[in-house]
Parts: sequence; structure tokens; C-alpha cells
Amino acid sequence: MNLLFAAVLVIFAGNVFAEEHALFTSLLGDYVKDGHVGYAKLCRDARLGKYIQQLSSTDPSKYENAKDELSFWLNAYNAYTLQVICEHYPVKSINELHSGGLIIGTLIKGTIWDKKIAVVDGEEMSLNHIEHDIVRKKFRDPRVHFALVCASVSCPALRAEAYEGDVLDRQLNDQAKIFFEDRRKSYFDVDTKTAHLSKILDWYSDDFGGSKEKILEFIARFLPADVRAAIVNDPSAWKIRYTSYDWALNE
Repeated sequence: MNLLFAAVLVIFAGNVFAEEHALFTSLLGDYVKDGHVGYAKLCRDARLGKYIQQLSSTDPSKYENAKDELSFWLNAYNAYTLQVICEHYPVKSINELHSGGLIIGTLIKGTIWDKKIAVVDGEEMSLNHIEHDIVRKKFRDPRVHFALVCASVSCPALRAEAYEGDVLDRQLNDQAKIFFEDRRKSYFDVDTKTAHLSKILDWYSDDFGGSKEKILEFIARFLPADVRAAIVNDPSAWKIRYTSYDWALNE
């Protein structure tokens, strides 16, 4: 009888985690298409506020599985980004929300990402804290850079579903493939052996291995077979050029 009860608890716990982000998935499914967000309607939907309330009362230490915890933080970052856009909507760019603009705001730590606009388990924190001090530092998975969305055209495409621990690897791999298929972010010239990459690969080069060769070898797994083969055969022969970053709202 005790064994049966324990089995029921395990199944119940699994179902709870599987449904934990269902509200966010339903919201994203209704207003996100091909990475573009229908802010005008999303910002009037009460489900965003309900999900934010859920995040604010969740204790991340409850997660025993690292993938469940990482999924939580990825969803939190994206949900709070949506919320701050909605609080100021309509805007043309998230850069409008920084103190002094992007450059000055970055220098004085006055960007919207520096401000404590998120609440998790009752603790106020910034989006930078979530991204750099938790997601990047704790989990050390470069693929997160294709999942964290800063509400801009050149950011990764916002996924039309929440991240879930039991399918997280598939979701992150899919996000990477989508990211490199978008020629506005990255494109590859096999003839000249030139990789035109998103600035994200420049800003966070150490996360992807640091050297040109390691960066190319990491991203090659997400590229079409012909490009992948050309890179893997001789990564040192390739050049990297970085594309300009479009901060326009991902609307």
C-alpha cells in the first residue's frame, strides 16, 4: 500500500510540473506567431498578470531537476519582459525604457534590464540578475541565448509555448535551429567561407567557447548539412563577421 501511495505521489508531482506553465503556454499560443508578438491584444489579456503572480510566489528551490528549474527561469525572464513592454505599450523599442538610452543606460547601469522589475518567491530582482547570475552562471548552457527574448527583432524568436523540463533539450535545440535559419540574424557564405553571425555570438563569445573555431563548431550542429560540413571540415579557414542588431519591437 505504501509503495502504491508513493507511486501515485510521483505521478501526481510529474503532472504538476507538466502543467505548471500551461497558463503561459496558452497565452503565448494565442498571441505569438513566428516570433512576432501581438502586444495590443496580449497586453489586455488577464492571463499575463495571473502568470506573473504565479511566478512571484514560486520558490525555485523546490525544483530537484535542473531542467525544470532552468525552464522556470527562462519563462520568468520572457514573461517579465512581456510585462514591462505592456506597462509602457505602445513603444517602438525596449531601448525607450532605459535611463539615458542604451549606451548611457548601460554605462550607468540604468537600463530596464538593471531595474528590479521581476519578483520571484517574493524577492525583487532584475532581468540582468536572472540572465547573468542565475541562467548563465548556474546552468552554463549556451543554448539559453536562443531562448531569452529581449522583445527586439534581432533577439531570438519568442517561442509560442512555455519551456518545460521534460522537453527542454528539444525546445532549446529547436530554438537554435530557428535562430540560425533567420537571415536577418545570421547567414553563411560557403564560397567565401564567411559566417555572418548575430552580435549575440560576439557579446557572449566565451559562452560559446571563446575562439572563432569553437564558436563555429558549436553552432555547426544547428546548421544545414552542407554548411555544417564546410565548417567542420576546416573551421580555421572561416571568417566571422557580425551583423547589425535591430532593436525594433518584435511586434
